[in-house]
Amino acid sequence: MNVSLQQLRVFVAVARERSFTRAARELDLTQSAVSRCVRELEEAVELKLFDRTTRQVQLTHAGASLERRIGRLLDEIDLTLREERAAYEGHRGVVALASNPVLSSSWIAQGLARCASAFPELVVTVEDQAQSGVLASVEHGEVDFGVVSLAEPLANDQLHAQPVFTTPLHAVMPPTHPLARHASVAWGALQDWALVTLNADAGVRAALDLAFGAQGLKRRPVQEFGHVAAVQRMVELGLGVGVLPVDAHWPAVGESLVSRPLAPEATLTTLLVHRRNRSLRPNAAAAWAQFAGHAGARSQNADRDTEANPDGAADVVASAVSPESSWPMAAQSGAALHEP
Repeated sequence: MNVSLQQLRVFVAVARERSFTRAARELDLTQSAVSRCVRELEEAVELKLFDRTTRQVQLTHAGASLERRIGRLLDEIDLTLREERAAYEGHRGVVALASNPVLSSSWIAQGLARCASAFPELVVTVEDQAQSGVLASVEHGEVDFGVVSLAEPLANDQLHAQPVFTTPLHAVMPPTHPLARHASVAWGALQDWALVTLNADAGVRAALDLAFGAQGLKRRPVQEFGHVAAVQRMVELGLGVGVLPVDAHWPAVGESLVSRPLAPEATLTTLLVHRRNRSLRPNAAAAWAQFAGHAGARSQNADRDTEANPDGAADVVASAVSPESSWPMAAQSGAALHEP
């Protein structure tokens, strides 16, 4: 028996419309083509499917039984094809990504909102992990892709990385702090102050160490935390100067604090990573595009702080501010420190 899908579609259209003319219009075929398909189908199944008169078309008993069953099958085929096409275009399914917890609370959340708006039926899940864990999860195929922030190029032949945005490191302090008097802060100016920053989960500590090494400076005792809020609270209490990435993609600096860009500039680059030589699933590629295509501009925080001293835009604290002021240092307060 040689029956085509086209013949079945034409048959169901005629059966539902009770008209060869209307079926031809629905399928964008000529009436003669519709008649030929029905005739060929009847010959193939050796059944009469319609009783035809000059005024109407009626299904035979065999035709009515076939229409019920074939109609359901064709509807199921159409639904399956639509669902598969939607999945191919990235509109459905579940996508898993891994990220450090700091970005999860800021830029990642913004990306999730964009995905939800663009693809309401696509579910994107986030796993908070340390950066080493993110890279391992991507490499082992446990997640579709990951997000990391690094001070140096990614050294992993198994992974493909796409830079998304670069963020400068700032010194963060209350507005009354001696370092806040200047538009920017030299790295050497931090040597007489206890420092507070993010731990290895976010990649900031590695950038800080590189910057000190590049300037030939002795590394200071540093307290590390997993969240920006903890760093900022320490700074608010006068237990040290914060070193944080500052732009629109990272958590904003609190209203009680100000930030100053560090000079020479040191940056973190945030990258999307997936396994090399393994194409992303279509829905994962759609989510990737939502994150990769909305890098945005750098945060306006630094610009706003600098506007308070526009004439000092190039004014760098070339030497450490004396800690003999009333501003307490973490070492003086007894806060726990460790040497890197």
